[in-house]
Amino acid sequence: MNTKFQPLFQPITLRSGVKIKNRVVMAPMTNFSSHEDGMVSDSEIEYYIRRSKGVGMVVTACTFVTPNGKGFAGEFAGDRDEMIPSLRRLATAIKEQGALAVLQIFHGGRSCPPELVPNGDTVSASAVAAEGGPTPRALDEAEVEAIVHAFGETTRRAIEAGYDGVEIHGANGYLIHQFFSPHTNLREDRWGGSLEKRMSFPLAIVEEVKKVVAKHAKQPFIVGYRFSPEEMETPGITMEDTLALVDTLADKELDYLHISLMDFWSTPRRGADAAKTRIEHIQEKIADRVPLIGVGNIHTADEALNALQTGVPLIALGRELIMEPDWVEKIEQGKESTILTTLSKEDQDRLVIPDPLWGAIMNTPGWFPVVEKV
Repeated sequence: MNTKFQPLFQPITLRSGVKIKNRVVMAPMTNFSSHEDGMVSDSEIEYYIRRSKGVGMVVTACTFVTPNGKGFAGEFAGDRDEMIPSLRRLATAIKEQGALAVLQIFHGGRSCPPELVPNGDTVSASAVAAEGGPTPRALDEAEVEAIVHAFGETTRRAIEAGYDGVEIHGANGYLIHQFFSPHTNLREDRWGGSLEKRMSFPLAIVEEVKKVVAKHAKQPFIVGYRFSPEEMETPGITMEDTLALVDTLADKELDYLHISLMDFWSTPRRGADAAKTRIEHIQEKIADRVPLIGVGNIHTADEALNALQTGVPLIALGRELIMEPDWVEKIEQGKESTILTTLSKEDQDRLVIPDPLWGAIMNTPGWFPVVEKV
């Protein structure tokens, strides 16, 4: 290995006591490939096995915590105890390759397609429709509390299934994000209104998950939280809002925060100095109280090293690990110049990509760099 890449391979021990063998994380990515009943499929297992050999930690695709939280066709379920054997299959497959397995737990809120939820009853913080989508029903207080409890129950199932941790999905416009956003949360009860009240739902889930871990985990167990820093809408989440949120989260004894970005080097839209990147602002605010996972458009070994050198302790790769499952091993072997950053229409079998995900890649222009076979 080229010694300059040694920082990517330094182990790190999280607050819980869990040790990650290197600084590279597989980012959570929906693959649309579970069975209709929510069971993990064989093709998903093979897809994860192919990508779990080198990275230190794998964060799975999101799993829904209640039946009305299913956000995607082919999403795997964690909403009932019958799913524990399915969840265990995936955790075991990942861990057998040498990576930690972290289950991302999620509720889609208004983003759930009506045909995927019971009676087509989509729900959110308030009755605010997404552009072109159906108007969701505002959850009542008892339902909000039930969903908080459901995040804890799915955490218990993750523990029983042998995962090393969970990641609370508070990003990308889904239910937790919807409660934090002034665009989608128009409530006037304890779950909405001021910035502090809009934090109530995310913080209640963090506390519930931590309580369940304290009660049920027999060994150190990771709890992470993913967030999106800004929204385009006005009113919407600003960098100022997010800095207040991460300041609060940094004191909650989490193992990590995980920013959701398309570009690691992106700068704030509003609410903070645009001369600094979003990640710089977050790092300054949390001030070493909790590790931050950086992500976004990182493909080559040098790009990952440059990102790590900003002080972010962990780097997540998403699309790049789909195109190059051997990314970590190639750097270890001194073959970083052979890392692939594109794919071709003939690469599905070689890359072990399930049919639904492959179809999405091929039919979404601009999502992946698809080239002619050389």
